[in-house]
Amino acid sequence: MPTAFREQRRLEACSSEPIRTPGSVQPHGVFLALERSSGLVRIVSENSGRLLGVEPSSVLGRPLDALVGPDAITALRNDASGLSSTQVSINGANFDAIVHDDGPLTFVEFEAVVEAPDRTGEAAAYAAAHRLGSTQSRIDLLRASAEVFSELTGFDRVMVYHFYPDGHGEVVAEVRAEGMEQYLGLHFPASDIPAQARDLYLTKLSRAIVSTSEETVPLVGDRDAMPDVLDLSAAELRSVSPFHLQFMRNMGQASTVSFSLIYRGELIGMITCAHRTPRRITYFVRRRLEVLANRVAIQLGAHQEITALREDILHRDRRAQLLGKIVASDDIAGAVLDGDFTVLDVIAADAAVLRLEGMVSTSAGAPDSALLDSVLHELDSSAEFVASESLGTDYPAIAEVLPEFAGLVYIPIGTSGDYLALLRREVIQTIDWLGDLTASNRLETLSPRLSFSSWRQSVTGRSLPWDGLAAEAVKLSSDIDGALHRRNESQLATLALRDPLTGLGNRRFLLEELARFASRKASLALIFVDLDAFKPVNDNYGHEAGDLVIAEIGRRLLAGSRSEDCVVRLGGDEFVVVCAHAARDEAERVAQRIAEAIARPISLSGGLTTAITASLGIAVYEEAFAPSEMLASADAAMYRAKQSGRNRVSF
Repeated sequence: MPTAFREQRRLEACSSEPIRTPGSVQPHGVFLALERSSGLVRIVSENSGRLLGVEPSSVLGRPLDALVGPDAITALRNDASGLSSTQVSINGANFDAIVHDDGPLTFVEFEAVVEAPDRTGEAAAYAAAHRLGSTQSRIDLLRASAEVFSELTGFDRVMVYHFYPDGHGEVVAEVRAEGMEQYLGLHFPASDIPAQARDLYLTKLSRAIVSTSEETVPLVGDRDAMPDVLDLSAAELRSVSPFHLQFMRNMGQASTVSFSLIYRGELIGMITCAHRTPRRITYFVRRRLEVLANRVAIQLGAHQEITALREDILHRDRRAQLLGKIVASDDIAGAVLDGDFTVLDVIAADAAVLRLEGMVSTSAGAPDSALLDSVLHELDSSAEFVASESLGTDYPAIAEVLPEFAGLVYIPIGTSGDYLALLRREVIQTIDWLGDLTASNRLETLSPRLSFSSWRQSVTGRSLPWDGLAAEAVKLSSDIDGALHRRNESQLATLALRDPLTGLGNRRFLLEELARFASRKASLALIFVDLDAFKPVNDNYGHEAGDLVIAEIGRRLLAGSRSEDCVVRLGGDEFVVVCAHAARDEAERVAQRIAEAIARPISLSGGLTTAITASLGIAVYEEAFAPSEMLASADAAMYRAKQSGRNRVSF
């Protein structure tokens, strides 16, 4: 049976486990569920006699006063809304009482007080937070997180996990006691922490498993309370899946405590502390470490967003460079595929295919264009977007025709069957797993792995992952579509629709464009641009210099607007930019960019320069509009900008 198939079966088996309703708790504490309306105990764990000195039969149906005094009752009621704990004494023994409301019930859990030095005092917690906040890189943060949690918990091993989009994870930082096997850099399958367990980690921020060798304790209670179906998702003492307990024992773990790393509602990783003997930290310490883990998650998320922003800027610059080449050429396909800078410099791939107006062109290294078109054109009717790292698995028919390639990104262009396709060759990859994933390392198909020593797997038939480059390909195809659209418009335009000085559309062209958008009921933003104090340019330097300035302003408007925008010269020193499908904030960004571009000095003949500014007015319409009404609205907004001081943007 293939490894991938076994992994799928394990995921399916895990999804059916009643981990939220096990009907039992861990043996180191006592669980009670009180009916909130009456205050009477309806459910109790069977170990109340052993730990509290009061048998279940003496607890059920009675108020909590039977166990604790009135002062403790008041404190517990105050804690119910805050998920905090109160220390109480029962029959001479001290317990941390953890209480919270859950539906019509109130859960009260008693954990014996841990007599151990508190490593997470206020000074230690502050020092840990400062240390984490001082890290400069993602890897430094991960290492510091493992070290801080090791110091604060005293556990033998601390691992920081990172989760990948497909569900599998990787140990990205580790601190371990001397003599323990290293797990750093090893990957683990999604079934080790299945989806339903991860869902719990989104709401229950920590999970303590105190002992893998002791038997779980059943819950007993009134028939109407049905303890076997009671949802214990929020309970500290919720018992553990027997599969997971065996998993821990096979790893040599007697106890663990894990903390969620959540960023913007997504479980991006975990910090897991493991010990070779039973070990427990108090509820108060766990709560304090949850706060610290939240800080780690926020910092990791910030690192991730900064990296994504840098990559986005880099990709945008490269895309803009290629788009500039496309705009400057009458041969769009040649601009995309040939020369020193091509689409393969924008999106790393081994070959590219471009179909425009029914003509297929290929880059160097691509198979015969007719062969490619015969298989890729079939996708046009079945998919709007394709990104595959394993053609043999996802599209075996295509893989059979293109055996030298393993990865494909395919994006339609327009609606006439045109497309952009990028191809990648196979790259044999090695992955180091946390234990052999084959059947030889398990007693049964669904049982946990027996050994967790590093196991290397070679992965064939796959290309490097596309990751965010697939989205970049979509944006690029839109750019190409826009360039093609603009070229066709240019070829169809008559002199009556163009301004002879700038080559931009004129007022008639603008009104026709607005009428076209109005008929489609498409959202639209209009930016009205009026140069501030342009007359002195003609007076001081002559009309020839004035024409040069107007032409340069036209070029800057084109450069500052988006590729899909339409730039028009109304006449004189007035221009309009039509931004299709642009909301208010996007239109404002475009306008600010244009204002900054216009304000840069303009070179004149004879080594002279001049500087000029512009006032910009924006009108945004989400539904039907009259073209003349929208133009008037943008014009009025421009005058508001001019009256408020010029060289600014107004709505």
